[in-house]
Amino acid sequence: MTTTVTTERAPRRSSSLLYRRPKLRLGLLLSAPMLWLGLAYLGALAALFITAFWRTDPFTGKVVIEWSLENFTTLLTDEVYRTVTLRTLGIALLVTVVDAVIAFPMAYYMAKFASPRAQRLLVIAIMTPLWASYLVKAYAWRVMLSGNGVVHWLLSPLGLDSPGYGLPATVITLSYLWLPYMILPIYAGLERLPESLVDASSDLGAKPWRSFRSVVLPLVFPAIVAGSIFTFSLSLGDYIAVKIVGGTNQMLGNVVYDNIGAANNLPFAATVATVPVVIMLCYLAAVRRTGALDNL
Repeated sequence: MTTTVTTERAPRRSSSLLYRRPKLRLGLLLSAPMLWLGLAYLGALAALFITAFWRTDPFTGKVVIEWSLENFTTLLTDEVYRTVTLRTLGIALLVTVVDAVIAFPMAYYMAKFASPRAQRLLVIAIMTPLWASYLVKAYAWRVMLSGNGVVHWLLSPLGLDSPGYGLPATVITLSYLWLPYMILPIYAGLERLPESLVDASSDLGAKPWRSFRSVVLPLVFPAIVAGSIFTFSLSLGDYIAVKIVGGTNQMLGNVVYDNIGAANNLPFAATVATVPVVIMLCYLAAVRRTGALDNL
């Protein structure tokens, strides 16, 4: 009898201990995801950074574990890689700006003017492209931007022509691909915006533009920042869209892909891959200094 009572009380004591210590319970719940994050993500980044200091034997093509800064020197001194880096950064910034300009009025209408039923339908319509294959959407834009595609057919009455394949086509395609990632955060931020603040601004005599600039934009700015993190980072690491519609242009992702595949230079590919990581860390640090992330 005594043994039975002891066996029954043991789990009760452990459960009561977890109940009394929520931090311990939270730590146990997060232990497996954090372990996976540490091994699969941070561990992979650490291995990537370490590999960047090695080199490849030009005769055998094998990786030689010799520590040097040769790869970083080549990356910083070669004008080609500087040009590719600036091009990639410019495309990522331009895609983010284009998506923000397009997404804001759409999200504002959804949050402030559309009926609840229309809101649900619009959210589904925005998320539907995310269910389609990336390649299907990218090749669809390749067809539309061709010399006799849909874009040419729409612009020809105006005396204009399709931009064809190149950097404009890359920006258009990436802006379309990542637009939902900008609309949804802004829509969520506008939904939390109290109508009383806009009404109070109007009652005090502010014009619509002044109300937008002084009331709406500062309060929704954290949501715009959240969307920009998605669009900027996804554009920064993309290499497929520019391969399909970019013509002869390259981005950092293409340099990484080519050095892993055709050139078989894994250390230099790892060196180039550190550039988007560093850029994103600087971007997040700059965003954090604005205080926008504190209000998300």
